[in-house]
Amino acid sequence: MHAPLPPLGWLRTFEAAARHLSFTGAARDLNMTQSAVSQQVKSLESFLGRPLFHRRPRALELTETGLTYLPVVRDAFRTLARGTRAVTGTDQDVVQVQSNLSFAVYWLAPRLPRFRASHPEVQLNISTELWEPRDMAEGIDVEIRFSLRPADTVRTELLRNDHYYPVCAPDYPVTLEDLAMHPLYDCSNLLCNWTAWAEDLSLPWSDPPVTYATTFTVSLAVAQAGGGLALAHDTIARRLIDTGRLVAPFAHRARMQEAYYLILSPQAEYSPGTVAFAAWLRSELAADQSGRLGTQA
Repeated sequence: MHAPLPPLGWLRTFEAAARHLSFTGAARDLNMTQSAVSQQVKSLESFLGRPLFHRRPRALELTETGLTYLPVVRDAFRTLARGTRAVTGTDQDVVQVQSNLSFAVYWLAPRLPRFRASHPEVQLNISTELWEPRDMAEGIDVEIRFSLRPADTVRTELLRNDHYYPVCAPDYPVTLEDLAMHPLYDCSNLLCNWTAWAEDLSLPWSDPPVTYATTFTVSLAVAQAGGGLALAHDTIARRLIDTGRLVAPFAHRARMQEAYYLILSPQAEYSPGTVAFAAWLRSELAADQSGRLGTQA
């Protein structure tokens, strides 16, 4: 006779609690209450006849049984995902990606041929937002979020924290002394703004008028057209600078308070396509960073 198996939901709850070492974190991922997560873990422990966690005052700690069982459970979910794709006849992994418009246009889109060449089995569907949502949109597998550190309602991984600086067209005449006399453009509702950049440089600043857009895509387009100066950062501006469409007329860079974060939906974590895209994203951003540091050195 085959040994009975615990319910799939209990296993999913155990994996989430082990990943966070927190019932609260697991509840957040699975859209459950903390007490429901705790009860399902207790039910699984009762089924196995062994404890899976040590309950510490501030966190969970896996027992020897938990440490042994966790990779078995994770491998089982991967096998289920592969088997489901085989049964449904889905040859390609479809990954739903969400990011802000500027990141999609200036960073992601130019690199998509490289991703497709290395992962032809993965199909990306890309959704863009002007402002990042508070929570991941329904149906999204991977989100690249540009913001202050997201709320604890989502699990995040820091991808990149840039410096920001003014940019303009290559032949646009400007000096620090007359900067405030020029048309200035920026993306609205950010802490990395013209006033903060000037203060970081200890530049006398008369608080000149700034034209705001809801996306860097607009402000950078104005700068490329020779209409004035816009604030930018390497993630969105580096390619435009390298190809000669923009220049950074001043050496000063200020540290951004906003950053880029990676968010994976709990439902997609075991999808090979999601794992492949997230790994590729990290690798590309790391290569960008290394190249930039090498150039500055």
